[in-house]
Order: sequence, then C-alpha cells, then structure tokens
Amino acid sequence: MPVENYGVLKGKILDSKVGRDRDTPHYQILVEGEENIKYRVAINVMTNSEVLYLADDKYDSEAIKILPTLSNGFNKITQSNKELSLDYIRGNMINDRKKMIPLPQNRKGPNNDLNDFIDAYIKKCKNNNAIIYVYGSKFESPNEEDGVFGFKPEQGMHDVHMNQGNHGWWKKDNGIWQDGGILIHHQSKWTAIFLAFLSQTWCTDEEGNQIKQCSYNE
Repeated sequence: MPVENYGVLKGKILDSKVGRDRDTPHYQILVEGEENIKYRVAINVMTNSEVLYLADDKYDSEAIKILPTLSNGFNKITQSNKELSLDYIRGNMINDRKKMIPLPQNRKGPNNDLNDFIDAYIKKCKNNNAIIYVYGSKFESPNEEDGVFGFKPEQGMHDVHMNQGNHGWWKKDNGIWQDGGILIHHQSKWTAIFLAFLSQTWCTDEEGNQIKQCSYNE
C-alpha cells in the first residue's frame, strides 16, 4: 500500500531544529504555508541504517517548472496532477546516484553529519526568503498541539525520502511516483535535496517492491 496523503507543501521557513536526540532522530522545520497556517516538516536523519544524502545547488528539471504555479500550503497529488510526482528511479531526477553519500545523524565536529548539511541549506533558505517545496506524506491531528513548535492544530509532512524498495515492516509504504524530497527556489536557481536509506534497494517493480537487491552505487 503506498504512503497516504502524498503531496507537496509549498511555503516559507519560519524556524528549524536539529535532530541529535537518538530517540527522536528527525530534523524539524516550521513552515508557513497558507497565510498564518503552520506545518511541521519531520525529516528522518537516522533509521536502522545510515541515510543517503544528495544536494544539488544547480538543479534543473522540466518537472519543477510547474511548482511556482502552485498555491501555498499542501497540494495533494492525485491522478489528475500526477505530473507533479517524484520518483528517484523512474524520473531521472538523480543523474548519478553514486553521488549520494551515506551520512550519520551525529558526528563530532562541524559540517560533517546529516544534521549539519540539512541545517545549512534550511538556514540559507530562511535567510534569503526562498520558497521551499517539501514532498512527502501529510500528517494531521486536528485536536492536538504540535509537540515540537507548539502551534495548533498539529499538521505537517513526513516520509521526506525515497518511498520504494523498502523491506520488512516498511514494505507497506512501497510505491512508485511517490518519493519525498526537498526543492528550494531562490530567485535565480533551484536547490534539490534527496534522501534515501542504505537499506532500500534501487531495483524495484511497478509497485515499488524489490526486483533484486541492488544499491545506490551500482
């Protein structure tokens, strides 16, 4: 069964928080979508394997040209607008996946772990008033207050990573054209951030399940 509520959140960054706690290993971003409407973006920075990371500061793709026409807030992706979807394997989004680097959640020293790299891009985006587009699965708890940033109702995005080639418990999330990721639109350029897990296979069938075991560097 594919991930639920797949879509893309468009907005501006208000705040962020690194995820160095091993009990809750997520980098958190506070985004304003529609005016005065807040969302929390939870990005996995650790799981049962290291996370693969790729950032492209000169990202160019025909697919992204439609994004500025979207309304701020969450835009659900369905069959009627499936051209918005991301697929790391089928969409030719990653020209050379060998450039994806496995990174730990936390490592002593500056600029050497996943939190450090994501944090640098998110702060640059916030400081430059750039627009962020977050692909993933929307979550919401209408009667709850957000446990990280304290706004209400709690809502946001997770599954901001490749969502196919999973094994075991996470196999239920497999699907094609439903991958997560981050795109940042500065005035004259795009930055793309792609994330996947070392445990995921990159050889998948039309349901996103494993055909054979193959890695990102093959």
